[in-house]
Amino acid sequence: MSGGLYSMEGKAFDQTLDLKKIKPYGDTVNDGKTQLSFTLPVPCNDEAVEAAKQLIKKMGFENPQVVFYKELTQGFTFFNCYGSCMHTVDYTNIHVPKVESNVMDMHACDEFIKERIGRKIVVVGASTGTDAHTVGIDAIMNMKGYAGHYGIERYEMFEALNMGSQVPNEEFIAKAIETKADALLVSQTVTQKDVHIKNMTELVELLEAEGLRDKVILVCGGPRINHELAKELGYDAGFSMNSYADDVASYIAHELDKRING
Repeated sequence: MSGGLYSMEGKAFDQTLDLKKIKPYGDTVNDGKTQLSFTLPVPCNDEAVEAAKQLIKKMGFENPQVVFYKELTQGFTFFNCYGSCMHTVDYTNIHVPKVESNVMDMHACDEFIKERIGRKIVVVGASTGTDAHTVGIDAIMNMKGYAGHYGIERYEMFEALNMGSQVPNEEFIAKAIETKADALLVSQTVTQKDVHIKNMTELVELLEAEGLRDKVILVCGGPRINHELAKELGYDAGFSMNSYADDVASYIAHELDKRING
């Protein structure tokens, strides 16, 4: 059949790319091939495999295949599966809020701050609340940076303080007051049961109670954080995966320039 390919069920599907109807890509356009992994609270047996297949079908996938399964512990089975997605989305109608900033490298950012701000920008960062992970805040702030992007500590025109992990919001705010911080960076990695939202909301409320919210640039980041969520929680900007010190430093420099110089 011209312009088409037959699936394992014998039905042809069109290989023409239509951005109004996109679906997962595996071997060919529009084949819908998708990999899934999940755990079921059942013993590792043939019935568990069949249960996994039936669930995959109910999720909207055709030709469900369990390619790997193993008992995690008694009464729990882990699965790796494949299926063909039946659904599509209109890519042309997707609009995701993003941090609007002209990203500069370290040297350009330093020059911009010298010309527009005329002094060092004070930044305090931490993994706040009970979050013990520092990989995110370290990647943005530590001098060596991450993936070839120098951290804010290396910038000439930033005075950066990384408080590390498990920093209570009250202590974080006290340090911001002590250092007269221009910007606060909050890293959140642990997101089970939305604990990050509770902690981030508490920080905003404490800043508002102290009359400080409008006096600092409040930025958050983490693997499950995006700009839209950050704005909803009362932050100025949110950075997710694949964000580097260049992105954060440039945003802070531009935002402070806007607040000072209009």
